[in-house]
Amino acid sequence: MLKDVENHLSPRTAAFFDLDKTVIAKSSTLTFSKSFYQGGLINRRAVLRTAYSQFVFLAGGADHDQMERMRKYLSALCRGWNVQQVKEIVAETLHDLIDPIIYDEAATLIEEHHTAGRDVVIVSTSGAEVVEPIGELLGADRVVATRMVVGDDGCFTGEVEYYAYGPTKAEAVRELAESEGYDLARCYAYSDSVTDIPMLESVGHPHAVNPDRALRREALAREWPILDFHRPVRLKQRFPAFSVPPRPALVAAAAIGAAAATAGLVWYASRRRSTVA
Repeated sequence: MLKDVENHLSPRTAAFFDLDKTVIAKSSTLTFSKSFYQGGLINRRAVLRTAYSQFVFLAGGADHDQMERMRKYLSALCRGWNVQQVKEIVAETLHDLIDPIIYDEAATLIEEHHTAGRDVVIVSTSGAEVVEPIGELLGADRVVATRMVVGDDGCFTGEVEYYAYGPTKAEAVRELAESEGYDLARCYAYSDSVTDIPMLESVGHPHAVNPDRALRREALAREWPILDFHRPVRLKQRFPAFSVPPRPALVAAAAIGAAAATAGLVWYASRRRSTVA
């Protein structure tokens, strides 16, 4: 049970949530692969690869080297994508694809943090064109995500401007604490991945959610709470009269420099096939 409503005379506080496998049950970017295919952004081969990659993502995780390969692969993959088209595809399919895979436990925690007077911040390695609409759907106050360079033609150049991964997430948390007046010692953080230890270490109340093997070891050693989220549920099922209030993402370290996870997992799938061959 979360603590009582924050004293308004005290410094502000926040709860920082990783997104994939922490708030939603799948990879946010991989989930849109079929929609990107239907929109002509990727071919059928890429769809098949991302389907396999989703399976690998759910079965385990990716280490630092794999994540770096992911970043490079995805940067090349999305070069030339029209940013406005990506936003439109995500907006059109968001409720059908994301609403059913939101963890009930995570949605409840978000509500409890808001009730306690804390801001809710989504901090994700996925790109902002995907993460920002999901953050709005969840009622998040702020979003931090990967962003890529957009050319004068409105298309991604393939260069990464900001990569929200590992220590960079912790830096973003500290910068938000400074700009928003958060007392990090009284803040909360949630993640499933060992790569987010820097972010978890930066707050007074870190939590491991559905942790990978390495994070579970660290959480046990440090006596961090370990949470098991396993009940995806549509928000409309939780609230029959549910309608999403417009809650603008005030901070968006933005863009679909997207899920480093996608790239690495796709790389993993191709490498596995070449090994088998």
